[in-house]
Amino acid sequence: MNILKKTLTAAAISAALLPATAVQAGEVEVLHWWTAGGEARAAAALKEMMEEQGHTWKDFAVAGGGGEAAMTVLKTRAVSGNPPAAAQIKGLDIQEWAKLGFLTSLDDVAEANNWDQLIPPVIADVMKYEGSYVAVPVNVHRVNWLWANPDVLEKAGVKVPTTLDEFYKAAEKLEAAGVIPLAHGGQPWQDATVFEAVALAVMGPEDYARAFVEHDMEVINSPMMEKVFSEFAKVMSYVDDNAAGRDWNTATAMVIRGDAAMQIMGDWAKGEFTAAGLTPGEDYICAPAPGTAGEFTFNVDSFAMFSLDDDENTEAQKDLARTILEPEFQTVFNKAKGSIPVRTDMDMSNFDACAQASMDAFKSSAKNGGLVPSFAHGLATTSYIQGQIFDVVTNFVNTDDKDPARATDQLAAAIKAAM
Repeated sequence: MNILKKTLTAAAISAALLPATAVQAGEVEVLHWWTAGGEARAAAALKEMMEEQGHTWKDFAVAGGGGEAAMTVLKTRAVSGNPPAAAQIKGLDIQEWAKLGFLTSLDDVAEANNWDQLIPPVIADVMKYEGSYVAVPVNVHRVNWLWANPDVLEKAGVKVPTTLDEFYKAAEKLEAAGVIPLAHGGQPWQDATVFEAVALAVMGPEDYARAFVEHDMEVINSPMMEKVFSEFAKVMSYVDDNAAGRDWNTATAMVIRGDAAMQIMGDWAKGEFTAAGLTPGEDYICAPAPGTAGEFTFNVDSFAMFSLDDDENTEAQKDLARTILEPEFQTVFNKAKGSIPVRTDMDMSNFDACAQASMDAFKSSAKNGGLVPSFAHGLATTSYIQGQIFDVVTNFVNTDDKDPARATDQLAAAIKAAM
């Protein structure tokens, strides 16, 4: 986060919250990158609920599945002293923005609505700065999912792979049948999504955490990490040659149409299947990424709330924070987006089979140590270290001469330099 600090520290001095007492409706400007089908429907649900309360919703959508473009725009707006009311920020970046003085306390809303009793501590801690809520979590995503077209698999005579070796054997048969084994988009965050799934399969949750959460150099620069890169190269060899620059939802559409058999992607992909009118377990399959059964790589979407100088807009902002965690929105939003509720008291009986399986895995992995944060999606580390990992992984993908040992050295050097 060094670049962010240098860019924003000067502007942070003047950021302050003015008390809000107005009762009139206000405007909430919301920065997000939910522009794909299922995601866009989820954002529209929140907009509708805010407008029902009499507030004006000002949509500030910046396309780009990983949010990099949105963060660039946000920094510019913040420096100019004109931040939105809420911005889609997650992980340790929330604390960085709060440290710079840009965010406002939500403790009054949190206390009035019992957030500490509703939100798991591992998630609540990420939403707080110095003990105060400055952001509100929207959901929990499982990142290590494998999505598959059952008809395509059946025609090729293969079953859903549960290990990396099974994946390779299935991929060979799929290629022989003229089908792309793995749908993928050649963007850094997508490359990292597959890489972290392979890393979890090879390393297991304990060493995964040592490498990507604790940044233990003995694990990062090790033969185990070389094996991760080696297996990753093999997985990526089953991606088609036209993947460069492809958006994630376009890759999902390849699985929906049957042009490709499988995709390794977080459960937001389910929103695309839902939008296409497909039923899980019948028209498509959701399964843990090969080698990661019983483990759960989590990503949490959240909105950080910026300090505003307008009383009415501040009240609207608080209503936004409260609405996000209400059961009605948690249900509508997560069904549309493909994720699961962040509230622990939600009834899952009306959710689909994939969501129910995700919640079961979330709860069980939290107990058995298999629950780990996603570094590909900003929950394990800062965006600065994440960017260094992205560079190494994507360069590896796009290099003809893939050398796992060299890539491991590069990863260790990059993370060390960013710490």
